[in-house]
Amino acid sequence: MSFANLSAAKAYATIGLETGVPSAEPHQLICMLFEGALVAISQARQHMVAKNLPAKGLAVSKAVQIIEEGLKASLDLRAGADLARQLWQLYEYMSRRLLLASLNNEISGMDEVLRILGDLKEAWESIDPRTSNAQNAMVLPLAKAAPPSGARYRG
Repeated sequence: MSFANLSAAKAYATIGLETGVPSAEPHQLICMLFEGALVAISQARQHMVAKNLPAKGLAVSKAVQIIEEGLKASLDLRAGADLARQLWQLYEYMSRRLLLASLNNEISGMDEVLRILGDLKEAWESIDPRTSNAQNAMVLPLAKAAPPSGARYRG
């Protein structure tokens, strides 16, 4: 298991999303992180609508933690080159977007991050980790996941 995969496993275990981490393969761990972030953001959105600010704050914090300490920390910037750098920037954008959406009680910000993360999860799940072209399979779906042109993300 590479350093990046160990980081993902450690982050996932630390965050405490679900059981099954010790037996999960690296590809599966990333899928679990995506799922955990999506669930946390959905909960934050529900709490925002219900005006339950403390619960919204906790859910947003959990989502940001998963993105920062799980997904972003699992990237191998040396081996992944441009793709890893672009994903790192996209994760950075999503964390900031969630925090601003929470601060401003902006449902559209939550929906935007849900869409981007959902697209990334779908792309990641479509990769067969046994093929050598797994990294190339992520390039095209990434364009679909990019934030709207008016956003401040710079890839």
